[in-house]
Amino acid sequence: MPAVNRARKGLSLIELVVVVALAGLVGGAIGVTLTRQQRFYRGAAEVGYVREAVRDAMDVLAIDIRQMSVGDTVRLRADSAIEFFSTIGVSAVCQEAGAEVGLPGLHSSGNSLSAFLMQPDTGDVAAFYSYSEVDGEKWERHRISDVAARSLGSSCPPVSRFTVQADLDARNDGLVLTLTSPLSGVIEAGAPVRFLRRGRYSLYHSSDGWYLGYRRCNAIGQSVCGAIQPISGTYRPYSIDPAASGLLFEYFDRGGQRLDPTSSPLTLARVDVTARGESGRGFSMRGENGRISDSATITVAIRNGAR
Repeated sequence: MPAVNRARKGLSLIELVVVVALAGLVGGAIGVTLTRQQRFYRGAAEVGYVREAVRDAMDVLAIDIRQMSVGDTVRLRADSAIEFFSTIGVSAVCQEAGAEVGLPGLHSSGNSLSAFLMQPDTGDVAAFYSYSEVDGEKWERHRISDVAARSLGSSCPPVSRFTVQADLDARNDGLVLTLTSPLSGVIEAGAPVRFLRRGRYSLYHSSDGWYLGYRRCNAIGQSVCGAIQPISGTYRPYSIDPAASGLLFEYFDRGGQRLDPTSSPLTLARVDVTARGESGRGFSMRGENGRISDSATITVAIRNGAR
């Protein structure tokens, strides 16, 4: 009976072992590559977060600190915290009746006399410009007890000459302030008004790192501030070493001399702010392990400050 040649099916044990080994090597190489890529992209994203935190701190603090003036003195000057009044809006007196003041509308057919970074509310301060031959020029401060939107017909009627018929036809609203104390007799229609809010910026520690935070404080009297709200972060921890702390405020007069805590706030001419951002956890990039960090320093001149 002739021999029958049967075709071999499948792989031998040795061939199977070789295939599995090669697949393991290729899979391991792909896994290492993916891990490295993931680590790189996570680190790159963390670099962006740290830089964004520092940039946000610089933008917010520069805007608010610049709004200070000699009349709105700093209430707290510390190495990692600052408390002051900042201007949040401007307007003009349209009409007044004791403790109630009407303001022009926010939207008008002409140039609006009211502009706000944020709308004032209960607890803020309204500073009214006045001038008299006896007292000269000054800003008369009053605490706001209520702010309400009303039709221009009642808050700023056409007889005041701050409202035109087109605004009434468009049914635009004005604002009415209720103050905790009546205005003096020297405040007249057309007097400029500045709206002030007292707040504190500081470096604070949370459960997952150090952040720049903001507290809104009471407008008048001893400083009492509310709950802290995070602005940006994370930063390096607080340190008594100025070169290492996550947030540093430095204060100078117009001659460039550093102010000590006992110096009059009226001599303040500029504030230097340094923010040092740092990632909340360590990363390995290019074979180096550690936390990602970035820093920036700005110099903010006080508007209407000492010259």
